[in-house]
Amino acid sequence: MFSQNNKEMNKENAVYVFIDASNVWNAVKSVKKFIEYKTLKDYFLKNFDADKVEIFYYDAYPKAGTRDYNLDGKHKFFTYLKRGLGFIVRKKELKRISVISENGESIIEKGNMDVEIVIDALHNMDKYATAVLFSGDADFLALANYLKNHGKKVYIFSSKDNISHELKTGGNGYFDLKDINEIWGKDLKYRAKEQNKTTLN
Repeated sequence: MFSQNNKEMNKENAVYVFIDASNVWNAVKSVKKFIEYKTLKDYFLKNFDADKVEIFYYDAYPKAGTRDYNLDGKHKFFTYLKRGLGFIVRKKELKRISVISENGESIIEKGNMDVEIVIDALHNMDKYATAVLFSGDADFLALANYLKNHGKKVYIFSSKDNISHELKTGGNGYFDLKDINEIWGKDLKYRAKEQNKTTLN
């Protein structure tokens, strides 16, 4: 009975998906459509023969009072992902940094979520057989190599105009988001003005 249970456990293919929202936004702007996040779990269940799919979503949002529009839509979207779709949402406020140059003072905003992605990928490593990284950042090559060295399969999802060669070839496979027709939904034009402003990371 013990060996049979172990055999059944080993058959389980849990897929953990880590989505860097800023990377995905580049593909969205190129395709000019929104991703239908409600279809993602079904996509991985079907195409990766997964028994379980857990999806993490990482994004940074503007500080209140720094935009001339309402940010409620952004936070409602986070709530939809979390409560409506069962995603694990990691979010944080964009950090505003004052920069002095010969042209005077300016403000830049940073919302990098790389550390949070790596922590979650490593913390949950015993729970999945396959990791999927929605990112094109070469900095994730070290994570991909570490996971592969510990017996995990790693797949990279990005787009050809936003993927580093190192990461594209560093996993067990690469998928161009633009080619996955079943995950694309409404045309971007419906909310283009708002989204262009709210996703400045």
